[in-house]
Amino acid sequence: MKIEIQCFYFLTLLILPIYAATALGGKSGGGGGVLVGGWQPIKNVTEPHVTEIGEFAVEEYNKESKSQLTFLSVVKGETQVVAGTNYRLIVATKDGGLTKNYQAVVWEKTWEHFRNLTSFTPVND
Repeated sequence: MKIEIQCFYFLTLLILPIYAATALGGKSGGGGGVLVGGWQPIKNVTEPHVTEIGEFAVEEYNKESKSQLTFLSVVKGETQVVAGTNYRLIVATKDGGLTKNYQAVVWEKTWEHFRNLTSFTPVND
């Protein structure tokens, strides 16, 4: 009987936070929590790994489309935790003498050394 009660309390403590997060629409504390599976802003888009993802996106786009865009910077971005991480970035590029922004989505699984450019579309300024 004592083991059954301990199991009950353990499961309650395990499941209650998950239920509470779901009941609050994925937010903890009713305000600025994290939505599981939702997009979260990247606080520092100049972080080297984020820049690397942006560079990868432009390089892959150039290969696929036979373009010659030059990566300039990541303007802003968001991440989404999936089976890995999706990065949705606005990247600034140079195309000849013109500067253009694109939205790039890159799926990364770091433990497999895997990256895939999911989409790359112009942003209308």
